[in-house]
Amino acid sequence: MVELRILHGTAQFQAADRLLRRIWNTRAGDDPPVAVDLMCALAHTGGYVGGAFLGGELVAAASGFLAEGAGLHSHVVGVAAEARGRGIGQAIKAHQRAWAAERGLNSISWTFDPLVRRNAFFNLARLGARAERYVPDFYGPMNDGINGGDVTDRLFAHWPVHPVPAPASQAFAPDRSGEPEVILDESGAPREPGGAAVLRCATPADAERLRREHPEEAARWRAAQRSALGGALARGYRITAFTRDGWYVLERAA
Repeated sequence: MVELRILHGTAQFQAADRLLRRIWNTRAGDDPPVAVDLMCALAHTGGYVGGAFLGGELVAAASGFLAEGAGLHSHVVGVAAEARGRGIGQAIKAHQRAWAAERGLNSISWTFDPLVRRNAFFNLARLGARAERYVPDFYGPMNDGINGGDVTDRLFAHWPVHPVPAPASQAFAPDRSGEPEVILDESGAPREPGGAAVLRCATPADAERLRREHPEEAARWRAAQRSALGGALARGYRITAFTRDGWYVLERAA
């Protein structure tokens, strides 16, 4: 059974640091996902530093800081590879929401890589978060084992504390009165937008593997998605769904 706890003390922060370095495949000389001193500072100034345990072993860690508008910004969440598929990611997000609710906070925000299909599905379809802003190269170059030196374009997600977001089938019900227009196809080729009411934008099957094995192809996908998805959001469309087979669905805002 998964046990969620707020982490305390240098020893637990060091354990979280080791876990996050392993998850991010951090190499010698790389910056850690969250440094121990930063976790100490967050914990002592009202921020969130939590962990998930299985059989007494730390298998997930998360950190966040208070943000404007009475919110929590969830900076990093990592789940060990061997513990994935057991609902731990969803459990730690629920723990963050409960923590935020106890403190009278209104919302939780975080960023995620719009190319990574499994993260987009988890954040948008499973949790019911909204992604309303596309931010190019949000963090600058990150040379860890996950980001691989790719530019760090991100979607900025917003998740209300109250009320609890509706299930995906209710939260994302796009208007399908017109035929959806593809603005980025499954090969990563952009298409000139024609102004349809509903748009579809593809993602690569495995962006992280693509970065490791074919970085030039990953860079091509990044540029194409920035133009297609980022461009549609800038024109006033909103993301209303993310499908299991890897498509963003966008609707023109009223």
